[in-house]
Amino acid sequence: MNEIALSPEALKVKAEEAADFMRLFSTPSRLMLLCRIAQKECSVGEIQEELEFKQPALSQQLAELRQAGVVKTRRESRQIYYSITDGRVAVVMQMLMQLFCGVAPATNAEGDADDPMALPSERAVGASVLGEVARWARLEDAD
Repeated sequence: MNEIALSPEALKVKAEEAADFMRLFSTPSRLMLLCRIAQKECSVGEIQEELEFKQPALSQQLAELRQAGVVKTRRESRQIYYSITDGRVAVVMQMLMQLFCGVAPATNAEGDADDPMALPSERAVGASVLGEVARWARLEDAD
């Protein structure tokens, strides 16, 4: 694996960026919401019914995710549908589902992660990262 040494200043900037990004995953309700949306595009009504969220709390969470630029909306008649737009979020959600729920990422006929939002290079990075994280987690469990 190529290691790139970052200057302390660059490391500080990247650490702040990563911390801001990780705040998206900081509450159980937001994690459930992201997990649901990462699995497939769904309407507000579907989310509300399946996750049993109260409408005001759901609206607040969805607004925060929209503002962060990690979900997008699509209107069909009177329904609004949400999907993940940030490939990093999709990779993190796949990793979390694999580590905590035992759910492996879906793959297509070519063996790529079945993530329509990810570019081919992101698919390769995602699979590589997931493999490394899973291997590392198994090593940690063995100790």
